[in-house]
Amino acid sequence: MNTFIIMTIGLGVLAILSGMLGLGVAFAAVPFLSLFLPDLVNQVQPLTLILNGLTALFATFGFAKSGNIFWKDALILSIVTTLAAPIGAYLVHFINQTYVLYVYFVVVLYLAYSLFRPVKAGKEERGNKLNMALVFAIPISILAGFLGIGPGFLLMPTLILLGYEPKKAAGINAFAVTPPSFSALIPHLSTAVWDPKLTITLIFVGAAGAFLGARLTSLYVPNERLKQLFGILIVIMTAYKIYTLF
Repeated sequence: MNTFIIMTIGLGVLAILSGMLGLGVAFAAVPFLSLFLPDLVNQVQPLTLILNGLTALFATFGFAKSGNIFWKDALILSIVTTLAAPIGAYLVHFINQTYVLYVYFVVVLYLAYSLFRPVKAGKEERGNKLNMALVFAIPISILAGFLGIGPGFLLMPTLILLGYEPKKAAGINAFAVTPPSFSALIPHLSTAVWDPKLTITLIFVGAAGAFLGARLTSLYVPNERLKQLFGILIVIMTAYKIYTLF
């Protein structure tokens, strides 16, 4: 089996999984595509950013089809994440990244632990949940920009813990992380190296996979199971991040 087919199948599987969780595919596509493409900055990052935006967008369509998005909440959060993420990208030039990684590991491990605990249905008005989500979205987006990851990876469990139903949280999250992906792509456009055939193929497969994943979650995955799946994903990705550091 040649490299092109392996990349296509692998990206399709990752897109389905990310779509099920309301995420863009970049969190998994970066390490996967780095196995085949040698230039992280000029090949992998531009490709994964465009894939992240499109997979998150098509996951949004999948969740919207079942009414699993609060559009007002999603729109406001998308504005906050888009504006706050560049702050982290700026601060990375002045702060020792090691210290921020310690904070990141503590946060994600706490979120993973919390996702396996029973969460009582939130009795707060939706507006109050949104206000709290906005408060958390700012530091989450700054941290995400600092580490070069999408904010959805931390925003999704935060929305659940604030009282949003997991499927609604996934739908809101999918929409909220779409604009930052495309805005982060802009600085790469002048230096990006594209393989047209590979790029078009992965865009098509990624979009289809993300939509399918979102539909699978909307129709067949119980809220509690979705919450636990995300907790497991956090543990796996955090372990991988620690492994790459050493």
